Amino acid sequence: MTDTITGKVWVFGNDINTDLVIPNFAVHLARNEQPKHCFNANRPGWVDEVMPGDILIAGTNFGVGSARPIGDVFQQLGLSLILAESFNGLGLRNCINVGIPCLPCKDVASFFQEGEIAKVNWKTGAVRNETRGTEMKGQPLPRALTDIVDGGGVEPILRKEGFLPA
Repeated sequence: MTDTITGKVWVFGNDINTDLVIPNFAVHLARNEQPKHCFNANRPGWVDEVMPGDILIAGTNFGVGSARPIGDVFQQLGLSLILAESFNGLGLRNCINVGIPCLPCKDVASFFQEGEIAKVNWKTGAVRNETRGTEMKGQPLPRALTDIVDGGGVEPILRKEGFLPA
């Protein structure tokens, strides 16, 4: 996992809950079918536009709600990073646990316009809007969480350490 990630940004608002990421009906679908329905209530067609390497930016309280496997959906869609003004604990851990880098960053949703290019060092907190040439600073996560991301997520780490079968 690289510390610096560059990608096109998608900007979402506050209180993006897990029901928006995985609608209720999609919870019962096969894991590989769930991403097709991501954000279909608030951003119909978004899954057809998002590309591997893109970055999701959100306002406050990102990932609020139930413990739906939103990290799995974002991973399958190829998102490279999630920046949010603040994370709900479940949403944050759900993304970290599958190896998606996350960075809390105050006022980040107003720092970018959708479609601009971000360059982010998620370990130091350096955030650059490449389109505008402006910079800001986020709050890096504790090393225990960055180590999980660097290890590819919880399951790969547990497999490597012999706690899960290969």
